[in-house]
Amino acid sequence: MLSITKWIFRLFVGVCVCCIMAVGVLYMFASRSLPDYDADVALSGITAPVEIVRDNANVPHIVGTNDEDVFFGLGYAHAQDRLWQLITMRRTVQGRLSEVFGPETLPIDRVLRRLDLYTLATQSVSVQTPETLAALEAYSAGINARLSQINADALGRGAPELFLFSNQIAPWQPADSIALVKLMALQGTTHLEQEVLRARASLVLSNERMFDLLPDTPGKGLADLPSFAEVMPQGSTRVYAASTPKPQHPISPFRPRDLAGASNAWAAAPSRSATGGSLLASDPHLAFSSPSIWYLARLELASGGIIGGTIPGIPLVLMGRSAALGWGLTASYADDQDLVFEQLNPDDPTQYRTPTGFAQFRTRDSIINVKDAPSETLTLRWTENGPVLPPEHYNLGTLMRDGYVAALNWTALSPKDTSMSAGMALMMAKSVQAAADAAQTFIAPSQNLMLADSNGVGMVTIGALPARDARHQTKGRLPSPGWVAQNRWQGTLLPEISPRILTPEGGIIGNTNNKVTDAAFPNHVSFTYGDTQRITRWARLMQSRQVHTRDSFIEAQLDTVSITARTILPLIGANLWFTGPPAPAGTPERQRQRALTLLADWNGEMNEHLPEPLIYSAWVKALQTRLIRDELGPLHTEFTHVEPIFLERVYRDIDGAAAWCDVVQSAPLETCEDMARLALDDAIIWINERYGTALESLRWGDVHQATHDHPVLGETPILRHVVNIRQSTSGGDNTLMRGRTSGDPADPFHNVHGAGYRGVYDFADPDSSVFIISTGQSGHPLSRHYDDLGVLWRRGEYIPMSLDLDLARAGATGVTRLLPR
Repeated sequence: MLSITKWIFRLFVGVCVCCIMAVGVLYMFASRSLPDYDADVALSGITAPVEIVRDNANVPHIVGTNDEDVFFGLGYAHAQDRLWQLITMRRTVQGRLSEVFGPETLPIDRVLRRLDLYTLATQSVSVQTPETLAALEAYSAGINARLSQINADALGRGAPELFLFSNQIAPWQPADSIALVKLMALQGTTHLEQEVLRARASLVLSNERMFDLLPDTPGKGLADLPSFAEVMPQGSTRVYAASTPKPQHPISPFRPRDLAGASNAWAAAPSRSATGGSLLASDPHLAFSSPSIWYLARLELASGGIIGGTIPGIPLVLMGRSAALGWGLTASYADDQDLVFEQLNPDDPTQYRTPTGFAQFRTRDSIINVKDAPSETLTLRWTENGPVLPPEHYNLGTLMRDGYVAALNWTALSPKDTSMSAGMALMMAKSVQAAADAAQTFIAPSQNLMLADSNGVGMVTIGALPARDARHQTKGRLPSPGWVAQNRWQGTLLPEISPRILTPEGGIIGNTNNKVTDAAFPNHVSFTYGDTQRITRWARLMQSRQVHTRDSFIEAQLDTVSITARTILPLIGANLWFTGPPAPAGTPERQRQRALTLLADWNGEMNEHLPEPLIYSAWVKALQTRLIRDELGPLHTEFTHVEPIFLERVYRDIDGAAAWCDVVQSAPLETCEDMARLALDDAIIWINERYGTALESLRWGDVHQATHDHPVLGETPILRHVVNIRQSTSGGDNTLMRGRTSGDPADPFHNVHGAGYRGVYDFADPDSSVFIISTGQSGHPLSRHYDDLGVLWRRGEYIPMSLDLDLARAGATGVTRLLPR
């Protein structure tokens, strides 16, 4: 018996030793790709030495003798810290993910090939300004210099992921950077999916009920809309068909409509600032990932220093400041997409119908190489309206019968996209007026550009807006027949038509993706916007003070009060609070009373340490599901997030919206009070099953974790514990500190989308400005800078945003000197 024990012990020790050795070998190979930030490197492509000073947060301060060398340094720094992110985003926009990941990414590649964004980016290189082209070429050379160094010095392939996915890395080119701007436009737009959803809903709902669930953003605008069936020829549409849900691949750029781009930005003129200098706050909202899509950098250009947030692969400070100017961005939600259905020629399917007869599709074959599977050849087709999309994309096939195809008109499909040059000119601008003028040539994605200089503030909507015919059958809100002349775009609107406010009367201007103009169709921006809730809370905070400071702007940026909860709870709980007889402990009635008591004393603050945010969120989610599932059937699963305006319309009975409370398939007439009570019981049961029956001990932050997951390795056993970053967070769907929930049935309240970058700029003392990102600067899981800034971000803290190079040197973690070879 003793000898058996000895052998078992020896075997155990042997296994442990082998595991330790295996981990050691893996660490050795992975750590080879950790950058050395304190080195002299001789490289081709620069004319004079370039210094990259890394401050104590690993923010690179890049100094060179000319702009081209500085952009070379930025490309080198991006490749040092985010090489995997660079090449993965490029593969995405090229439609070449399947070469690395196999058949699982084929659906993504098929759509990207059909959109042909990379070809359009290549064509757009020739229309850039000489200065922009020089910057793009220098930036590309910087990335390629790092790639050459990795190969020459055997630096672990440059990123640990590349040991698992060892495909060849092509040199970076200027077109790659332009293509990534188009990729950002794709990730931020929602109108194609909105059109499809509205069309599907119109087949089962009356016009009145559809406007309850999918309303226009409040304000002047369209009051009536034809159903999709009325617009299309008889027999061309399907009667309602259920969607075929497909899992959302973590690397997919096609975000669900509730998880598209969002953001906050606001500014105060000197007259509303306590220090007499303009203030600007900006926090763009995108999907969380590890590392963050954002990368902080400072560039010392001939025009002066610039510091702020960049995206690896794009040589622009997309939001940030110089000594003279600050800028931020919010998604404008401009209706820049129209889906059209093209009718095929029944005698020749290579032709489609136009206003003047049948025309030939423009076609080209494209081969997708697939890892561990046969390659696939696509025949890409374009009409005069745009590229033809596959029927499975956003369930387009549920709307069309045979003999029709769907094509997309979209401003980002321009072969003469000057957005990169506009961004470059914006960085060089010295005033609000100059910046607004420089951004006029921006194409896509459409944004609200928030500006501040030492004298004032302003906002202008940038990006191309479609010129539609006033007689357009659906006004761009539903798919329309592509062969009808009045449904076709007539170019783009003049930039002067876009909303522009350069001297706000009250001295404060802001945007939370809310409606910005009441201009009538066709000169409108959109019928639907990304926010109707946060703007109310923002306006209240701004008007609560005569003057503001940097700290009051930070306080607003981190505000977690839900104006939605304050509005909705009194409506749905009006007849439930403090009613009914006492209930014995352990009964559903007692649990309901406890939940209502907690909510009655709650102020709507979505604080991570409180139970009320979870009870409220589960209640309103269950309530919306009960209200819509009988009318919509399987389509109700497309509504993954609570629609505040819908609930308010129902419980205020606006235009008869209380009709949603009755279950149409049942004999009794259910009231809205019945639905609220039943939904609260549903929510409590769900909470009890997942988190226990002690409602008072619930904690919102345990459920509302920010999920900074690695897009590729985030679901891999063991590795996911190394590469994923999870944080307990406050906020919610409709708070200024927005933490958009996933809506996924498995973990519906995970925080998956929010402010990966926050910045507040004070032009009374520019070097007191601050910023932060949600993870760390490095994309290497073994780096101490992989998640160090995420700790500060989670606590609502910031780091200095100074242009003082001496200050950066004083706390530098290293200085990389690039020397001309």
